Amino acid sequence: MPKDEAERLSDLKRLRRVRDRIDREYAQPLNVDALAQAEYMSSGHLSREFRAAFGESPYSYLMTRRIERAMALLRVGELSVTEVCFAVGFSSLGTFSTRFTELVGMPPSVYRTEDAGPPAGIPACVAKRVARPIRNREAPAPTPELP
Repeated sequence: MPKDEAERLSDLKRLRRVRDRIDREYAQPLNVDALAQAEYMSSGHLSREFRAAFGESPYSYLMTRRIERAMALLRVGELSVTEVCFAVGFSSLGTFSTRFTELVGMPPSVYRTEDAGPPAGIPACVAKRVARPIRNREAPAPTPELP
């Protein structure tokens, strides 16, 4: 195996470990510097390679995971919006509400009251994929309809 190929595979393994750590520890205080240092990478290299491999920056991925977890907790309805905010790793209700609104398109309090869950007959795994939050500015632009 050529050296470049071996390095690429090594980087992909490290990137998967970073992604898995974010998935596991999403509620913990995480930052790109700490994630990179744990994998013996510079934060710039980690950010570039993570975006190339997964289509978004580590920070964006973390925010998406936190908001996904928040959406699930809000659907269950057992916790207040403030409790959900802290349960998913945010330290500020204002930041949580801003990020939630940015990704979901409505504030968490509105989401809690308006979301009725997936329509009957749709498997949860499909509903989760379809309902995955996408940053408004990263969402694909609508294609114009032809007359």
